[in-house]
Order: sequence, then C-alpha cells, then structure tokens
Amino acid sequence: MKNIMVMALEPFNLELLRTIKGDDYRFHALFDHDEVVHSPEEGYPSLDILVERALTLFEQQSEGVDAVIGYWDFPTSVVVPMIQRRLGMPGASLEAVARCEHKYWSRRVQREVIPEHLPRFQAIDPFADDPVGDIEIAYPFWIKPVKAHSSFLGFHIDGPETLREHLPRIRDNIGLLGERFNEFLAHVEQPPEVAPIDGNHCIAEEIIAAGHQCTVEGYCWQGEVEFLGIVDSVRSGRHRSSFTRYQYPSHLPQEVQKRMADVSRRVMQRFDYDGAAFNIEYFWDPERDSIRLLEINSRISKSHSPLFLMVDGATNQQAILHLALGRRPEMPFREGPHKVAGKFMLRYFEDGILERVPTDADIARLRERFPESRIRLVAEQGDRLGELKLQDSYSYEVAEIFLGAGSEEDLLERYREACEILDFRVRPIEDVKP
Repeated sequence: MKNIMVMALEPFNLELLRTIKGDDYRFHALFDHDEVVHSPEEGYPSLDILVERALTLFEQQSEGVDAVIGYWDFPTSVVVPMIQRRLGMPGASLEAVARCEHKYWSRRVQREVIPEHLPRFQAIDPFADDPVGDIEIAYPFWIKPVKAHSSFLGFHIDGPETLREHLPRIRDNIGLLGERFNEFLAHVEQPPEVAPIDGNHCIAEEIIAAGHQCTVEGYCWQGEVEFLGIVDSVRSGRHRSSFTRYQYPSHLPQEVQKRMADVSRRVMQRFDYDGAAFNIEYFWDPERDSIRLLEINSRISKSHSPLFLMVDGATNQQAILHLALGRRPEMPFREGPHKVAGKFMLRYFEDGILERVPTDADIARLRERFPESRIRLVAEQGDRLGELKLQDSYSYEVAEIFLGAGSEEDLLERYREACEILDFRVRPIEDVKP
C-alpha cells in the first residue's frame, strides 16, 4: 500500500485517480479544496505556512507518505514542489518550476532557444509613475500579471486609454496573488535581470491568438522529454478569449505536431526541468504555417484527465503519480473505449440569473445515455452569472461536460443531446454588461 497525498483532493478527481492501475494506492487529501482552489480575489493562505502544515500532517501519518502530487494551478503548482524539496522527494527543482510559472522569466529563457516562436513582450510595473508611457510594444496587446490563473486581471488592450481604464483594477488586486507568489520566489535563486520583476508586475505580449490553439502535454525524465498527447482548444466569444471545448486527440497535421514536440523539447531542456510533468499552450497559424508558444505550465491539465482516460485508457494523473514515486511513467496509448473525447464548457456571454440546473434525475439520464459522461457544475440555481468566481473576463461558465465518441461529428451531436437532457436555463438581465 502506497500513501499518496493529493493537494486539494475532491470527489471528481478522486474518482479519476482510482482508475490508475498497478500498485495499491491510498489517496489522502492535503488541505481542503476550498482553502486553496478558488478565485484569486479571495486570497490564499501563506505558502510557507501551508508547507509547514503539510510537514506536520505528514509526521502524524502513521503509515508514512510515499508521494505528494497536485494538478491545480497556483498555489498548488508551487506548493507541491516546495514540499517535495523540503522532504527530498522526487520532483523538479524550484528554479525550473519558476521558469515555467513566472511568465516574464519564462519568456526570457524561451527567447534564448526559440525566439522565432514568440511574440514581442515586456514587463510592466503597474505602480510606476507612468505605466502607459513605459509601453514599448505595439497595440493591441494582452496584459496579465507575471503569475495569475483563470484569466485573473488579464485584459485585451486596444490602446493607451484602455490600459489607463484597467490599471486601477490591476493595482487594487494584483497583490492578492502577487504577494503569495513572492513567498515562493523567496526560495528561488533568480538571475539579476529577473529578480526585480516580482509578483506585483505584469507582462504585456503582442496578440498571437490566431489560428489553431492546442496544448502539448508531457513530462521530463532523466533529461529526456516525453509526450502524452496534444489536445485541441476551441475558443469563441469576444476577442476569442473564452474556451468552449477541449478535444483529444488533436486535428493538427502530424508534421505540425512533430514541430511542436521539437520546440517543447528544446524549451524544457533549456529550463533544466526534470522529474515532473508540464503542459505548453501553442497557436498554429495554417496560413503562415507559424507556431507561436503561448505559455508553459509546470503541471498537467486536470481538464484533460478524463480525455486521456477515454481515448488512451489512463488519465494523465497516472504520469504525475509515477513521477512523484521516482519512476518513469508507464502510459498506455489509444487503449481507451473511444476514438475522440471532449470537455465542453457550457458558457453564457450575457449576464443573467441561472434559473435551472440539472437535477439528479437529469444527470442519471445523461449517464444512462452516455455511460462515459461526467459533469461538474460550477454554478448553482439562483446564481447571478456576473457574480460567479473563477471566470474569464468576457463570459460565464456554468458547467463542464465530458463526453467520448467515435468521431468529432458524433461527439458534437452527443454534446447537443447532453445539453437538451441537462436543460440549463438562464433568465437575461437587461442593461447588464458582462
């Protein structure tokens, strides 16, 4: 029996973890989900205190702790490697993790090996006397904190006035996540050109959201970079900034997938990243046949876990578990029951009141119709969409629906039918802007 501590473990992912074959595993929750997985606006506990609490908890574990894993974004993405380092457990170095998580540092290192795949970028101090006057790249661009998630404080900037409009909100809120990120950075040896750019800074990047978006999932083991697969990301809405579904496997031409793998390998080896998983988001513009790297994350994507299970026969969580136990991941390929799988994000693009959510009977009907299906509600009946947490800046997500199928056409038809069965209903609110 191996005891595995899982950061913010909850029922949805526990069900997935229990599909992992091989050794006998016992999964334990490390911290309550609501304590460390929520909107950045609510703030997070001290990371150093979280680490100390974890160590105290491990000492009380009579059967010992064999591994610590996590699949959530910040703070999980940095707390897990902090714990692993304190205990001498397998995992990536904190410096390698920081090269992924600190978006400005990450871009600087990427520029050393793959400059042709990057947009122009620069750091911005939102507290400077004249941040607008400091802009060197061309409008329009995206601005976001050097560390954020769930599109927190991410804005499309059309010109100087748009930037001036958003700066007060950035100044008022960036410290909610930035100060905690600075706790992590205090444990990391940083180069002099990066050290002044702390968690209370932003990065501005030229717009590269053109073409086909996808995510490369993989891991590094003893200097080698291995790949789990490529998942397509489909966007819609204002500025094409909102995800509507993730689909696996990718539609990309094999030659493009090979090029993305080569870019990923060069970057992760330059990061000196080892003993851990990663995912890298890309855009491929078919008209120019150009590949642009959007961002790198030092974790798997939990959104993809059911997709790998349905198509390949094992969740990507199996890879991080094996790595955390100090061994090369053993992963099946195309051994699942479906040829294609998707995660659909049911979204609304106007504010309103969520008047109806699926009943238990509705969800049972869905599982009876599509046994592989999974659903996770992210809103409750009566909620006002404009007040929901962990949303992007331009839409409102109310549910995640996972489905498998034999083809993309069948997958999309199953989603249409699933929406009819689940029967979400929203009452619009007049004169309310998203």
